[in-house]
Amino acid sequence: MEPQVVLAPEFALAVCGFTLAGVALGTLSGLVPGLHANNVALLLAAGAASAPGPPTLVACAMLAAGVVHTFLDVVPALALGVPDPAMAASALPGHRLVVEGRGEEALRLSALGSALAVVLAVPLAIPVTTGMTAVYPTVTAHLSLVLGGIALAMVLTEPTPGRAVGALVAVGASGTLGVLTLDLPVSGPLGGSTLMPLFAGLFGVPVLVDAVGGAGVPEQDDATLALSKGSVAGLGGVGTLSGAAVGYLPGVSSAVAATLALTTVPGRYGARGFVVATSGVNTANTVFALFALFALGTPRTGVLVAVDETVGTPSLSLSVLAVVGAAMAGFVLVGALGPSYLRVVGNVDPTRLSVGVLCLLAVFAFLFAGGLGVGLLAIAGLVGMLPPRLGAKRAHLMGVLIGPLALGG
Repeated sequence: MEPQVVLAPEFALAVCGFTLAGVALGTLSGLVPGLHANNVALLLAAGAASAPGPPTLVACAMLAAGVVHTFLDVVPALALGVPDPAMAASALPGHRLVVEGRGEEALRLSALGSALAVVLAVPLAIPVTTGMTAVYPTVTAHLSLVLGGIALAMVLTEPTPGRAVGALVAVGASGTLGVLTLDLPVSGPLGGSTLMPLFAGLFGVPVLVDAVGGAGVPEQDDATLALSKGSVAGLGGVGTLSGAAVGYLPGVSSAVAATLALTTVPGRYGARGFVVATSGVNTANTVFALFALFALGTPRTGVLVAVDETVGTPSLSLSVLAVVGAAMAGFVLVGALGPSYLRVVGNVDPTRLSVGVLCLLAVFAFLFAGGLGVGLLAIAGLVGMLPPRLGAKRAHLMGVLIGPLALGG
């Protein structure tokens, strides 16, 4: 059992200071288009070794950054890649709300989904972790079958045979990419990892490329919610429970859990249900993965891998405090910054903005993996364009991790 943590005034101020520093970092990273949470983890790991302060406090900052990122990354996701109004029917659900002028409502729904996930996940984490600890040896003994079953379930979520074929192609292509590139020896000024260019290429580059020549963000209406409080709470619960499922499994991301969760969301909730549930999954995954680190000894998210590798196992009590505090800040920041972000992006030429961010991602790829990283960014970008063009969900691209883990299991 972990010793009781007693916070002296000076230490309490230090905890708050490091947590606020993490909130600031998570705000900056969350508002950068195309920057995946795992890429943020690599940036945190690169700077954590030289950060002043006790390792436990550095861990608080890193966790806070990761949580705030899960709140704010919806903002650039809604602002970029918005199609022409005539193409709204084929756009992502969140984009459809922006095209309809309901972008500010989408921001509120996302913030509520993430906040509910923290409120529900913290008390649920102990019983869920106890149950998962009991079945974990069986899961790891049959990891290949478990991951293969999850990939198959993902494919079966596609509504038509044609889209299911597209999903298989996306899983196969991204899985092959992972097998061939994850363990490549790379080196850059900030370290050596292929994860940054792979994730930025798979999930960031395609959205930015599709935004080139787009119509941008139209004028938005007010943020009045079209869903009842009960509906939002129920959808947040769905997202939380789905996030619990992936917080303990290697290679299974919140995007995968969100896709599976949507099969339980009634169609009457439409795009709004999608936004609440997926936001809840994304944030709940962070909370459950934190408890999984302490119970199972293995980190399950990029941020926790960075924490584990750079500062070791942190204090659970302080970590939970940092996560809850960061969640409160993230909820406020979405409402404070999101609408202005949509307005600013709406006044910027989408082609210039997208090209500028693509160049920024190329710089990050070079910093983490050198010249080879830039090449991997481009290749992963081509693979990442497959799902939307085949009518499949982008979450199938998590085959980049599921494939190598399943083959290695």
